[in-house]
Amino acid sequence: MKKMLIAAVVFALLGFSALFAQEEPESFVKEYRIGPKDLLEIKVFELPELNQTVRVSEDGTITVPLLGQVKIEGLTKDEVEERIGGLLEEKYLKNARVSVFIKEYQSKLVAVIGAVENPGMYELVGRLTLLQMVSKAGGFKENASDELFVLREGESGNPSRIVIDLEDLLINGNQKLNIPLQPNDVINIPVDKIIYVYVFGEVRSPGKLEVKMSKGITVLQSIAQAGGLTDAAKKSSVAIKRKDEKTGRETKIKVNLGDIIKGKKPDIELQEGDVVIIPESIW
Repeated sequence: MKKMLIAAVVFALLGFSALFAQEEPESFVKEYRIGPKDLLEIKVFELPELNQTVRVSEDGTITVPLLGQVKIEGLTKDEVEERIGGLLEEKYLKNARVSVFIKEYQSKLVAVIGAVENPGMYELVGRLTLLQMVSKAGGFKENASDELFVLREGESGNPSRIVIDLEDLLINGNQKLNIPLQPNDVINIPVDKIIYVYVFGEVRSPGKLEVKMSKGITVLQSIAQAGGLTDAAKKSSVAIKRKDEKTGRETKIKVNLGDIIKGKKPDIELQEGDVVIIPESIW
């Protein structure tokens, strides 16, 4: 049920943030400043033999037939059209008409790594939010941590780290955490180890429980996840069987659930492989 709720919230947030992405792609393309590794399609209507698809070099230039190297880094699409057109008019054409289409925005990339279906480098086209980029990467895996980190280069060149609480974002719908991304951001979704504990005896759904290590689970929480106690459960004689990883020896921890429920004793944090046994009352 919780997974279905998370999925529903994610889709709702993605739809909400998609509205912003749809409002401004045209303005983004006009305002986008071209940089190294961007791939451009250039057409000269009067001289189709000059038409070409060219990638911007590391020094921010492209090579145009008849003109040689032309510096275009930092220019918008319209400004590149004006520059190439102006250079052609100086020597070769009158009223040169040039069009530029940006095929790949390689100078504006975001990396998505960790517990997503398709980690890799993704183009940052338009105003994209954190959840939209995670969606592009196929969404979160089951073993994703409850926190993710956005690594961002600061103005001084020093990297900063933004911590995002996924439960607050996805469950509580905190839109402040669905941050807009910047070029060269790195989204790191750590992999959370999955551990297993077992609950047997007088509970309504005995068996194996899957737990994220970062979240942890207590005795009371494990019983709740196992459907709760039956009417025949003996609260005062619950036992935890625990095996020592180094020696392999098994120990038994006696637990009085009544004392924990009343607050007389603290709840007990379970460890990987723990077996909780709730006996049947003979009365």
